[in-house]
Amino acid sequence: MDELISRITDAVGIDADTAKKAVGMILGFLQKEGPADKIEEMLGAMPGVQELIDGAPESGGGMFGGGVMGLGSALMGIGLGMGEIGGVAKQTVAFAKEKAGDGPVDEVIAAIPGLSQFV
Repeated sequence: MDELISRITDAVGIDADTAKKAVGMILGFLQKEGPADKIEEMLGAMPGVQELIDGAPESGGGMFGGGVMGLGSALMGIGLGMGEIGGVAKQTVAFAKEKAGDGPVDEVIAAIPGLSQFV
């Protein structure tokens, strides 16, 4: 996962600790909300990802409730702006596609209402 975190820090301009939290929150959200078989395939191709998910702050609830808006609110809560959230999401999805292939990643994104507009 160091490769992904490095890409995010370079492309988005956030520190590594924040990048790790954000990736963990995003992938944890996908793990909770996406189709289990495709999530398992996607995450299985990304060694070390479960540690990021397990170490991430809780990403649900908040004033916007659950779903994509709740995730966005939680990411803002760790100090990210909308542009940074989009950058982290795009880098994370691109990395996941490199490791797991387009199929499972696209199916996960398509299965979660509202997610496609952010990636």
